Amino acid sequence: MIPTLCAVLLSACPAPDPCPAGADTLHLRVGSAEVKGAVYPPHYARNRVYRGPEGSPPVTSWTNQLTLADSAGRQVMRWVTRGARSTPAGDTVRWELLQTYDANTLAPYAYSLASSDGAFTRLTIDGPHVHGTRRTPVDSVAQPVDLTLNQAAFIASASDLVPLAVGLCPGRVMTAPMWSPGMAAAEVRVFTVLGRERVRVEGAWVESWKVDERRARDGSLVATWYLTEQSPYMVYAEVPLPNGQVQRMTGVSLDGG
Repeated sequence: MIPTLCAVLLSACPAPDPCPAGADTLHLRVGSAEVKGAVYPPHYARNRVYRGPEGSPPVTSWTNQLTLADSAGRQVMRWVTRGARSTPAGDTVRWELLQTYDANTLAPYAYSLASSDGAFTRLTIDGPHVHGTRRTPVDSVAQPVDLTLNQAAFIASASDLVPLAVGLCPGRVMTAPMWSPGMAAAEVRVFTVLGRERVRVEGAWVESWKVDERRARDGSLVATWYLTEQSPYMVYAEVPLPNGQVQRMTGVSLDGG
């Protein structure tokens, strides 16, 4: 009876609380129903990376463009990321990263990174199975990659996509497996929503959600993310480096220009 009345009188039925008080930690896996990648429409953004004191120039930058497509009857995300970095010798290396994810679950299907120094990584991902080829700048031929992970995982370099796809509210805690090329196994990360915070991004103040990402095995901090529910979604981040420095990243929307 109550569901029927709610269907008829929508205004009389309060929306369910996405983060009920005392909610347990969400333990996510690739394919979990709580992950809703549809929150991400097509968009275009730019990221810059800074190290050193405030006012230092960016050390690298890239653009991210998301489009949606149909592949064999399933909706997929196609991410195109293009950037450049400087070598210690002063040369510029340009690179392009192409990724395909499931548009709903964020499950990765394909990862292809190529750079102007001749290095490349081309991978197909099917659950925990990763296979393809890889060549470093010093390799004469490509090397095969054939790896079975301990579990299917999200791509670690895009870990900030997961919290927003689940939904943010103060105090929410979620865990998710992460993996990136070069890792022998997936590792579980813990995301904690610390609350709302105003952060300065490329000269402008932005209201955001502050989210910590830590390794489950030892609690070490991976990154602190500042996320919004519209493009560019990641507006600022701080990543601790092994040398004690903190790497800062900014994100700005390029939609419409």
